[in-house]
Amino acid sequence: MESFHHALKFKYDLCMGCSHCTSVCPTGAIHVEKGHPILNPNRCIDCGRCYLACPVNAIYIEQDDFQTIYNYKYPVVLIPSIFSAQFPETINQCAILSSIHHLGFQYVYETEKSVDIVKSVINKQVTDSGSMKPIISTFCPAIVRLIQVKYPSLVSNLLLIKPPLDLTAMYIKKFLTEEKGIPAEDIGVFYVSPCAAKIAAIKSPVGDEKSPVDGVLNMNYFYSKVYRVIKQGVYKLREENDFHTLSKKSILWSLTEGEINNIPTGRNLAIDEVHNVSQFLDKVENEDVKNIDFLELRACDQSCAGGILCAGNRFLIAERQKKRAQKSPDEVLPEDNNLLNYKDYLVENIKVGKVYPRSMDKLDDNISIAMRKMKKSYEINDSLPQVDCRICGYQTCKALSEAIVNNQATLKQCFFVQRILEQTDRLTTTEAMNIIKAVWGDKKLNKDSIKSLNLE
Repeated sequence: MESFHHALKFKYDLCMGCSHCTSVCPTGAIHVEKGHPILNPNRCIDCGRCYLACPVNAIYIEQDDFQTIYNYKYPVVLIPSIFSAQFPETINQCAILSSIHHLGFQYVYETEKSVDIVKSVINKQVTDSGSMKPIISTFCPAIVRLIQVKYPSLVSNLLLIKPPLDLTAMYIKKFLTEEKGIPAEDIGVFYVSPCAAKIAAIKSPVGDEKSPVDGVLNMNYFYSKVYRVIKQGVYKLREENDFHTLSKKSILWSLTEGEINNIPTGRNLAIDEVHNVSQFLDKVENEDVKNIDFLELRACDQSCAGGILCAGNRFLIAERQKKRAQKSPDEVLPEDNNLLNYKDYLVENIKVGKVYPRSMDKLDDNISIAMRKMKKSYEINDSLPQVDCRICGYQTCKALSEAIVNNQATLKQCFFVQRILEQTDRLTTTEAMNIIKAVWGDKKLNKDSIKSLNLE
């Protein structure tokens, strides 16, 4: 089974054990032990909901050290078009581009340069009567992982093609080696990511052995560095501007409906925000919704404009992006976008390998044992109160019952079971307190913390 790299990390010294992260996780990947969150790496999809929910910034996102760009003679930065939409409208794109070059990058490209190639492949798949419907977009890596772990029966519906990020990175390396004569080992392509999922996907791509991207930077961090250069005014203004080589639809690609607006035929739906996506996929999996040709699914509200690493407000970013699209051409020709001259090469290499399910409900490798565990899990779940209070440390009663049959938890962790056992003299107050301490740690049950309260 392929490994999942995870960009999301915990700072336990800052964590106060509030369990907010546990409550918002769409796959139940987090539970609490000894007062700290414990991540199940096989369930985590790096959507970043926990990152947004944490009130004390105890969750951070791993990125490559910025200094690694200087390990290459020709560092190249690949940025989503939404990056420039985060700056105030008083700052023009030429200043942004010039400041990026000032930081040390030799070349600057926008990810969506390859969108025209991707959309033609998608259209071909949608119109192909032999394709399994609905075809599900693989643009958002968090959604790909969500389907792998929570909806394994839909894995075969995934569109097995590279996203614009990978195609543009492939073009950059091909162009710089063939037309500029730069040795491949001197070229380092760095992506500025608006989310944790894309960082994770670069480090351990699904369906590919290795990403064409050499490093990845946190967009919020990179925005701050570029903005600082702009405010200081230390950059040299450049006349050329690569940002103007995108068509309207390419610029809108990373926003909600960006993909389906490029598909002229069929019944196609766009859904954003991971919990909305999960609810809809429940219906698709249960066949409550039928006759859909294509699904554009994004983990973030407003899609990439709402990425957890974006520096600005998602609605304002989307608005600025749409304004830019209005001023852009409907179509871009090869003389304006050299990448289109490499169409044959990119289309030939656009497919990725098979994506495999990673069902989070798998209880054992042995089917007969797994079936017995599943039956026992259902029985335990039926006996639990279905309050989903998370006092046991797990997101739901169902999650606790699964942990119990896998010997990762005990029935006595349930607060309500503890009270019943105490009433029937099968559990002492001290024993119950020790069980709760094992989940939430000593700090929350420190008697000194409530001395100042009047409990009379």
